[in-house]
Amino acid sequence: MRVLVVEDEPDVAEALTWGLKAEGYVVDVADNGIDALWKATERPHDVIVLDVMLPGMDGYQVCRTLRERGIWTPILMLTALDEDLDHAEGLDSGADDYLPKPFSYPVLLAHLRSLTRRALGARPTVLTAAGLALDPAARTVTRDGVPLELSSREVAVLEYLLRAVGRVVAKTELLEHCWDVHFDGDPAVVEVLMHRLRRKIDAAGAASGAVVKTVRGQGYVIRERP
Repeated sequence: MRVLVVEDEPDVAEALTWGLKAEGYVVDVADNGIDALWKATERPHDVIVLDVMLPGMDGYQVCRTLRERGIWTPILMLTALDEDLDHAEGLDSGADDYLPKPFSYPVLLAHLRSLTRRALGARPTVLTAAGLALDPAARTVTRDGVPLELSSREVAVLEYLLRAVGRVVAKTELLEHCWDVHFDGDPAVVEVLMHRLRRKIDAAGAASGAVVKTVRGQGYVIRERP
């Protein structure tokens, strides 16, 4: 999942970036409203964490402008302001959720998971298909009840495919959502990771057949049934 963090306090931005990357998110950062608007417009994100008090444009203006431009990426608004009117203004400007500072990091993660489920139409808290079960909160994966030892990147890619179950996902789409914005290596890294991921999945349920299918010239797909 790719998240845009918009925060002008360096310590807070660094802590959020470190924590989200540790959870398998790909993180872009902006420290002012102008850059936030540009980054949110130029590159697709799965969710935006948006502070209210920003230089250039405040969070309310950024949110309102994105909605006016037809960009409906889920937005979690962060603010030190905790008055009811501030809460109302954030939601009325187009934000999907609101979290006052200071906040608990586990609560922030829970809010992000909730927004992602709503955005992708996948309501269950545990993603399941073809014998796979992935718990985004615990970052655990099983196949036919057998635990899988996956890297954080492998979990991120598998989660993206499970949220798009039944739809073919292109390699470029996986790169955009599951690799860092600064990645400039060989796009074949997707094929290498997919080969490793499928080997681990198939070894846990060989009798059930392959789960992740390659659609030649298009990408990868997980069907409801293997």
